[in-house]
Amino acid sequence: MTPPSPTIPVVYAEEVREALHEGRPVVALESNVITHGLAYPHNVETALQVEAAVRKGGSVPATICVEDGAIRVGMSADDIERFASTSGIPKVSSRDLPVVLARGIRGATTVASSLVAAELAGIAFFASAGLGGVHRGAETTMDVSSDLIQLTRSKVAVVCAGAKMILDLKLTMEYLETQCVPVVSHGSDDFPAFYCASSGVKAPHRIDDEDLIARVVATHWATGHPGAVVITAPPRAEDAVDPVQAEAAIAEALAQAERDQVTGQGLTKYLMHAVDRATGGRTAQANMAVLISTAEVGGRMAAAYARHRQAAG
Repeated sequence: MTPPSPTIPVVYAEEVREALHEGRPVVALESNVITHGLAYPHNVETALQVEAAVRKGGSVPATICVEDGAIRVGMSADDIERFASTSGIPKVSSRDLPVVLARGIRGATTVASSLVAAELAGIAFFASAGLGGVHRGAETTMDVSSDLIQLTRSKVAVVCAGAKMILDLKLTMEYLETQCVPVVSHGSDDFPAFYCASSGVKAPHRIDDEDLIARVVATHWATGHPGAVVITAPPRAEDAVDPVQAEAAIAEALAQAERDQVTGQGLTKYLMHAVDRATGGRTAQANMAVLISTAEVGGRMAAAYARHRQAAG
């Protein structure tokens, strides 16, 4: 696939450009986990391990960021180090992307903005540990992640470990159903909950054959749907957190957030840190492990899709 020439400046790493030109599989990755997910230098180590996992899965990694008025598709090790060690780089969701691009400043992409960037760059697959979703109490707060909205708009297949346990996962699944976003579970009957193997919600479809999943993705887009296909893979058994322990920690974290009057965009980060403290760091370790295991699955899925495209001519 030859990379398109969009009006938004897109700067490709040479390896990514060559892979797209030759029709080889590429997996897009967000950069927000580098700047806002983990402390330095663990953020650097994890980002490099995530890229290595994509390669292990048979694909080329393309970590995405924004800099100098352009979307950069593919970060070098030096770029990752620079972003990881620099404070104050803003988290850029899809609503923020035009502002950051127009101002010509650096920005770290979230799931939502990475989907926008991946589609502009001609990349069909994106991998992330977990999606945002419908927050608990959304019936009064209207707090719904922009990740879900962007899934209805960007023609990119998303490989993830479900959505974060701190969310209302039943409502998240209801939203995806309402918006006609296909959800396919790989390796499990259930929709996973990030670092927990199951959310307690049964997935609408389980498919363990990666080549069949590739055909599902191609068929979804062939029918004219503009949005994503969500492909979930649970954390490995040795990495997963017990859901009872996690739920108890989340209940405590939600109570703390209410006392501290934390709402809006800062709530997710607050809750994740609070849950990590309550579990003695167990969830942070699981978070890092899931980032890596999901990236490898993403690499395999993108490779299967590339084989499907080649076979289809």
